[in-house]
Amino acid sequence: MASDLADVATDLPITASERVFTGRIWNVARESVDLGEAGEVTREFVQHTGAVAILALDEADRVVLVNQYRHPVRRMLWELPAGLLDVPGEALVEAARRELAEEADLVAADWHTLGDFYTTPGGSDEFIRIFLARGLSAVPEAERHEREDEELGMQVRRAPLDEVVAGVLAGRIHNPSTGFGVLAAAAARDLDWSTLRAADAPF
Repeated sequence: MASDLADVATDLPITASERVFTGRIWNVARESVDLGEAGEVTREFVQHTGAVAILALDEADRVVLVNQYRHPVRRMLWELPAGLLDVPGEALVEAARRELAEEADLVAADWHTLGDFYTTPGGSDEFIRIFLARGLSAVPEAERHEREDEELGMQVRRAPLDEVVAGVLAGRIHNPSTGFGVLAAAAARDLDWSTLRAADAPF
């Protein structure tokens, strides 16, 4: 049955663990794990705080996108508003509210969980939750976040959901949160949004 097709958390014995690099945002760990019959293997991976992304959809079925430079790939990427889970104890949906306000100057009245994914499960423990945010309104001018660093002058635009889906499928849009988010939103819309989960659903 389709309902039986699910990833399962598995705690295998870790026989050795050390941090081999400490960075400003994430670290690198080296761990040895006992796979049973397959023996023991050693893997290095990025330890990440996790993140949230927001597919903000307006009343005209347009997606809010931001354009941001990503140095490792040397590209300006069209992305969903997003950010790290770098505030201790902050709920995922509250982090999403904060990021939507900071990056797109928007608040939303209606929040749901759209989807969850691991960005690079072979090399990182980073996970991202994507929220669907609707009922959008602007943050008052006097209360807007002052952007700096790579966010300074960041372009914000709205594009029809179907146009963004077409861009993903044609290979013009490469950010994984954008791709996952718009494809999930288009599928959920086709099912009259019946697949949406609560904003505070467990990951």
